[in-house]
Amino acid sequence: MIRTESLCKYFPVDGREVKAVDGLDLLVNQGEVFGFLGPNGAGKTTTVRLLACLIGPTAGRAWVNDLEVGKEDLRIRGQIGILTESPGLYDRLSARRNLEIFAELYGVKDVRGQVEKFLRLLELWDRRETEAGTFSKGMKQKLAIARALLHEPPVVFLDEPTSALDPEAAKTVRDFIETLRGQGRTIFLCTHNLDEAERLCDRIGVFRQRLIAVDTPDALRRQLFGRQTVMHLAQMHDGLVATVRALPFVKHVEPLPGEGGTGKLVISLDDPAAQNPAIVGALVAQGAQIQFVNELKHSLEDVYLSLMHNGAAN
Repeated sequence: MIRTESLCKYFPVDGREVKAVDGLDLLVNQGEVFGFLGPNGAGKTTTVRLLACLIGPTAGRAWVNDLEVGKEDLRIRGQIGILTESPGLYDRLSARRNLEIFAELYGVKDVRGQVEKFLRLLELWDRRETEAGTFSKGMKQKLAIARALLHEPPVVFLDEPTSALDPEAAKTVRDFIETLRGQGRTIFLCTHNLDEAERLCDRIGVFRQRLIAVDTPDALRRQLFGRQTVMHLAQMHDGLVATVRALPFVKHVEPLPGEGGTGKLVISLDDPAAQNPAIVGALVAQGAQIQFVNELKHSLEDVYLSLMHNGAAN
């Protein structure tokens, strides 16, 4: 569990204070994969560094696994794993030795067994005696993830875990994050990859110095765009548009003409599953030929850009 109350971090720049994190109030539930989304310079990494007790807050309070930041920092560091954007490995040491050093620092009881476990899980066992400096970026990232998890922390911070990885390496990392979710760990994931956030995260927070919005991706879609049905018609004319607009439960209709007289009706509704049959019936009664019906689902990118440009969801 992660909780913050009015958490702030300001940095002095040219005689003035620059707000990197400004009044963050956030609750991340135990066992949740929480996506922290925002542009470069938004303060995401600063937030992770605050919660990982690598820097101190300017104001406000925070708790990680019920331990307070700034008061129980050593205990917090022992109960978290952290992956930064730069792996920071010992390049001249083997993959195995890199992990052994950190396992010893964390006081892991079965160092050899735990190192082998994570090297195998992340498909690095066959390269265990290879110097880490010769690894590809994807292999280094996987080794850094193994390092962050050696001591089986209940809370894990991942800062851009698939950044600049090739598709195969990125899939391995995403699959591993799914495995962590199944183990009940709390995962705080900073990412620019919106498709990744969509697939992995239970909830997301959109952040730019301040928290703009937080909820599940689907809930944010409904708040911002409502729910919309798309009716694909073999022939479209104004009478069909008027028929749909006359239905009392229809909130909005947008006609989109297509080629050869075809077209679409984008219809905003509260409950498409219950209301679509009545719309179909009304259109068929007017002679409409309906090719197919689907729900318009806005992408997480649409949600993100709308929040960035327009502020918090209502």
